[in-house]
Amino acid sequence: MSIKQKLISTFGWGLGLWLIGYVLGFIFFMFVPANLIGWFIMPIGAAITIWVVLKKIERESFGCYIGLGVIWVLIAVVFDYLFIVKMLKPADGYYKLDVYIYYLLTFLIPVVIGYFKMKKTGSNPPAVPSGPTA
Repeated sequence: MSIKQKLISTFGWGLGLWLIGYVLGFIFFMFVPANLIGWFIMPIGAAITIWVVLKKIERESFGCYIGLGVIWVLIAVVFDYLFIVKMLKPADGYYKLDVYIYYLLTFLIPVVIGYFKMKKTGSNPPAVPSGPTA
């Protein structure tokens, strides 16, 4: 896979996943109390993100999955700030526990799945510390 293809898939899926959550927010706004919208979007967004990483993302190293997670979080933070915080100005604020969990999952999903993909293919993901040794 060329660097251009990786960039397109990284930013394309990052923007696409963010846009899915954004549109779901408007849909849920009609049916769900505003302070609960994120909790309704999160399981759907997490499931879609897991599917995307499993089926549509291929990288040759574990570090690429870490980079993917970082870029997706940056996309989420910047676009949330511009299109939710600044544009919509939520009355009760935006940054609450559900948003922080969403950012954490946006990073962890590609990293954890990437780890297991690398392990399955025989690539060498970094060792996970198993705890103190005597």
